[in-house]
Amino acid sequence: MEKRKLEKLGIETSLLGFGCMRFPVTPEGKIDEKKAEKMLDKAIGAGVNYIDTAYPYHDGASEPFVGKVLQKYDRHSFYLATKLPCWNVEKLEDVEKLFEEQLTRLRTDYIDFYLLHALNKDSFHKMVELGAVEKLEAFQAAGRIKYLGFSFHDSYEVFEEIVNYRDWDFCQIQLNYMDAQEQAGLKGYRLAEEKKLPLIIMEPVKGGSLAAFADDITGKFRELDPDASVASYALRWVGSLPNVKVILSGMSTMEQVEDNLKTFGHFAPLTEKESRTIEDIVALIQSRVQNGCTGCRYCMPCPAGVDIPGNFRVWNTYHMYQNYNMVKNSWERGLGDEKQAKNCVKCGKCEKACPQKLQIRQDLEKVQADLEKKEFVF
Repeated sequence: MEKRKLEKLGIETSLLGFGCMRFPVTPEGKIDEKKAEKMLDKAIGAGVNYIDTAYPYHDGASEPFVGKVLQKYDRHSFYLATKLPCWNVEKLEDVEKLFEEQLTRLRTDYIDFYLLHALNKDSFHKMVELGAVEKLEAFQAAGRIKYLGFSFHDSYEVFEEIVNYRDWDFCQIQLNYMDAQEQAGLKGYRLAEEKKLPLIIMEPVKGGSLAAFADDITGKFRELDPDASVASYALRWVGSLPNVKVILSGMSTMEQVEDNLKTFGHFAPLTEKESRTIEDIVALIQSRVQNGCTGCRYCMPCPAGVDIPGNFRVWNTYHMYQNYNMVKNSWERGLGDEKQAKNCVKCGKCEKACPQKLQIRQDLEKVQADLEKKEFVF
């Protein structure tokens, strides 16, 4: 198992981390504990020593399940990560209440890696104003937290502000070859590297979307190595960055565990040829964008209730990845019947307001036709 040294912390972690937010579930939607425990055992037995969970995962069931399973292992043989649900913190007392609850659920008296969860500009400022950071620093001084950090979802500018606020032990960002310029992105990676701030990476396979492509893109990966999974290239792209210390994978099946163990058991950074192929694939995927909607929302509100930028976001994503499953939830539940393109009454109000001068009415017709046709289902 590939290991990485976190020089700042004086420890070594497995490059592959087990993300505990996508365990297999029963027909009732509960964690399938037998299957999930076997998966954790398989990963830990192969050398994975970073286990990542959070308060809300699996509707609150992930922490108690993980805490129960980990009882069979020496507490010093693994690093346990969980997160403060900042959205549940309304007053300073909530920080200690939630932290104590998490210790109980996880059956431990300390957390190795503790993060302020999903920070953005507003939640960060709220945590600072409430004194939550100082409270967690006190827990760390008492040995109840070993390493204090944050996970992040916002712009690079906000990331820079948070990174510079204090001397964090580590941080966690979303990064993959399709999102290299999104959120903190590669620019954020370089800032963290400059500050010698260890990075934990989430969504390296973009929620599974970089593991399942249409035949044309899959074929390009197969030409490189017919025996390597498509997902392995996404993981290796991230792992080729030296300041990446842990790559979290939210594994849902034993097959995914085994494939990841194959990738990280004898880890190899991308070759120049593989890197160029991925660059070509990114360009191809981006070329499939159907229109230039920027999500500025000048077209909103729509008199007919259509979420115009929401429809275009789903449409563009659907064509980029040519995978209906990737947008199924956003289309069927997020937009649903009330906000879908089919409700457009062609009043033209949106087109007068659009700074991109898009043919919105015409494109909305295409959106509905394409998403109802579901050509790309696999």
